[in-house]
Amino acid sequence: QVQLVESGGGLVQPGGSLRVSCVASGSISSIGTMGWYRQAPGKSRELVAIMSNSGRTNYGDSNKGRFTISRDNSKSTVTLQMNSLRPEDTAVYYCYARDALGANRYWGQGTQVTVSS
Repeated sequence: QVQLVESGGGLVQPGGSLRVSCVASGSISSIGTMGWYRQAPGKSRELVAIMSNSGRTNYGDSNKGRFTISRDNSKSTVTLQMNSLRPEDTAVYYCYARDALGANRYWGQGTQVTVSS
C-alpha cells in the first residue's frame, strides 16, 4: 500500500502562481508513475500532469506551458508548480501514484486550489 499526502493548496488571484506538493509513504519502492489529477465541481476528474520513474512527463492539454511537474524519488515527493493561473483551474487537486506494473493506483485526499479575484 501507498499513502499520499498533499499540501500547498489555497486561494490565489488570476495570473498568480501556486505550488502543491505530495509525499508518498508505505510501499514507495513499488511506485512507478506519480503525478496530479484535478476535479472541478460538476466535472470529471482530469489529468493535470504525471511523471514516470524515468522522468517522462505527460501534461493535460489545458496545462501545457503553464504547469511544471517535478519529482524527487529520493524523498518520494512530487510537486506541481502552477503559473498563470486561471479561474478555470479552480478544482480539488489529487496526488496520484501507480505502481510500476500498473496493477494498483493510489490517491491522496485532495487539496483545494481556488483561483479568484
